[in-house]
Amino acid sequence: MYKFDFELDDFQKEAVECINNNKSVVVCAPTGAGKTCIAEHAIHKALEENTRLFYTTPLKALSNQKFYDFSQKYGEENVGLLTGDTSINREAQIVVMTTEVFRNMLYNTNFGSLKDNLKNVKYVVLDEVHYMNDEQRGTVWEESIIYCPSNIQIIALSATVANSKQLCDWINTVHSATEHIYTDFRPVPLRHYYYDSSKPYEILPLLTPDGKLNRKIKPEKKLNYYSRQIKKRNTVKDVISVLHKKEMLPAIFFTFSRKKCDENMEKCSDINLITPEEGKKIREEIQNFLKDHKYLENNKNLEYIYNGVASHHAGLLPALKVLVERLFQKGLIKVVFATETLAAGINMPARTTVISAISKRTDSGHRMLSANEFLQMSGRAGRRGMDKIGNVVVMGTQFQSPEEVAQLVKSSANPLESQFSPTYSMVLNLLQNLELDQAKELILKSFGYYSSNDRLKPMIIQQINCEQMLAKLKNEKCPFGLSNEDFMEFNKLKEKYIVYRKLTRTLQKQAKQKGLKDTLEVIEYLNQTRELREQLEKYNCEVCKGYKKHIKNLEILKRYEKKYKETCKKIENQKDIYWNQFIAHKEILEKFGYIKNASPTDEGILCSMIRAENELFLSEIILQGVMDELEPFELAAVICAIVTEDLRTDVYPSQPLSKNTRKALNKIKEIRKKIAIIQREYDINTEMYINSYYSPLMEQWVLETPWEDIAKQVDSSEGDIVRIFKRTVDVLRQLTILPNISETLKQNAKIAISMILREPVDED
Repeated sequence: MYKFDFELDDFQKEAVECINNNKSVVVCAPTGAGKTCIAEHAIHKALEENTRLFYTTPLKALSNQKFYDFSQKYGEENVGLLTGDTSINREAQIVVMTTEVFRNMLYNTNFGSLKDNLKNVKYVVLDEVHYMNDEQRGTVWEESIIYCPSNIQIIALSATVANSKQLCDWINTVHSATEHIYTDFRPVPLRHYYYDSSKPYEILPLLTPDGKLNRKIKPEKKLNYYSRQIKKRNTVKDVISVLHKKEMLPAIFFTFSRKKCDENMEKCSDINLITPEEGKKIREEIQNFLKDHKYLENNKNLEYIYNGVASHHAGLLPALKVLVERLFQKGLIKVVFATETLAAGINMPARTTVISAISKRTDSGHRMLSANEFLQMSGRAGRRGMDKIGNVVVMGTQFQSPEEVAQLVKSSANPLESQFSPTYSMVLNLLQNLELDQAKELILKSFGYYSSNDRLKPMIIQQINCEQMLAKLKNEKCPFGLSNEDFMEFNKLKEKYIVYRKLTRTLQKQAKQKGLKDTLEVIEYLNQTRELREQLEKYNCEVCKGYKKHIKNLEILKRYEKKYKETCKKIENQKDIYWNQFIAHKEILEKFGYIKNASPTDEGILCSMIRAENELFLSEIILQGVMDELEPFELAAVICAIVTEDLRTDVYPSQPLSKNTRKALNKIKEIRKKIAIIQREYDINTEMYINSYYSPLMEQWVLETPWEDIAKQVDSSEGDIVRIFKRTVDVLRQLTILPNISETLKQNAKIAISMILREPVDED
């Protein structure tokens, strides 16, 4: 049995014991607490037992890092890697992969048979399982857990969330015996500070020893943007200088804008943060790195890296991010200005994290950070075995109060919320192997359904409140013993009486103007009005002091009856929301001929193998032959347009497109229109993108235009271009293995892939 060369913490010992007893585990612990060594124990067990272990991560970058680390630690021959575009030593005992790849394996499709894929696999590590909260991708984790065979032990590793016990109980229900391992202990405790720009040369403790806000902290003054009185200080440079002086570097400075990351890096370029010896090491490391990445030689970011500061975000070339990560891990970069994606698992611990604000801009406007987002970022502070304390510094801004910061720091973690959502691919894959009632049983195993009581709780409370109010209103007693029905009858009579009285007066006035006294019509209306009055007098309502209150109560009663019906309907819909969505997707697929008699047709099987934002959309494009006659550069440009999700960019290309590409995109727009009409009928809103902004660049790149000429044609960052090109490759690669499609299309897809994957696009 493998022994670690250090004493394990109690939660680690507990988890190791559970794994030894053939149980699955959900391990919930703060970032940096040492969850990875639990996975490493399972790795050693797999190696000793001659069984296999899959290690899944949410990000390709994290998978690549784990593959590199494990290869160094356990030997290259024992470790493999599987991501969307990479396959290395896939039969190894330890295989690192993205969670999507594992889910796709379980679907028994692109990656071969399920039996072959999972041969001799005893353990699956689901790292960063709190990604189940991710709105776009969270469903992948639920599917992976639901479909994972019960003979495989799941080792689910999560940052702190409020309902990890509920997650564990769910896995117990849908998979196998699972133990909940929880700790809120941080080996390197955190100390929180506040940077107040009115005191530019110091940072203040955020909280007093008894947990209250430090009184010395003052809120930032509200500045008038147009005022000439604004004093423009370089607050970023000031806070980094303070941290350097107090020996609190290296630091990760989190901000929520790529542009701000780069600006902040530039602001700190003239601070002397490194020693001459460190400067020499940085130059050596960079020179060695540039031997394999010559295209980075003139990259403007290098001049800042030489000074010990760097930027890290999705807009940078992948190789540049790799260089920054390596130098930071070696302690040679002192400050990295990063977006929050850096907090998601990549091994870059720091002595200090700086958080630029506690609110961020989203597609739906500004919002405060969640407790989990704050915990994830602040958790990067404090290096185990190197620091006694981790430091978290929150920058003061005029858009937040110190009280709000203190409240966020003291907040408990948020719960995991299910993002489970049936897709076309899910429906087709399930119906390939299961009957409809079996598919329903599986859908009802989702964490979303399991936790539906929590999701429904606000509506159930509203329902109970409505019931109580309705009972109260219905029990209101009339002093004269009238029922609500009697009272409503009185009101109808009264309304009718008022109308008749008004009409009678109008008719009398008209007769008088004509010199007449009472016409037959006037007499008739007078009699009817008198009769109505006599009927009203039979009731006691007009002399009742509670009349107005009774009227008001009836109006409220109607509103609550309507609200109660709507709430009951919502609850019923929400109870079966996942199954209703499944059926809606199934019926759409039936309309397109992808399902017949509750089983996928040949077209449906093709669609089931596609991984895209909207599998039906891509499948229809393929099956209608839109791309069959396109040249490789045109094919790549068309795929590029349908994988470009960024709706904020100009939808018109910056350069002209080839005639065939334009024709194909026009046909695709017709396909999208047809699908959109049917999706609306079923209240399904699965996105279908056609954004040709990057397509001219793709045409030029496949036709071997140099990267320098490509990058300068648009305002987008190089990292964005690379990311879109890689997404294009992901779809093109699918075209090479899908059944029953044109051989010409397959060959052109292969050619396009080989032309796209060259420096710098081929770097992971």
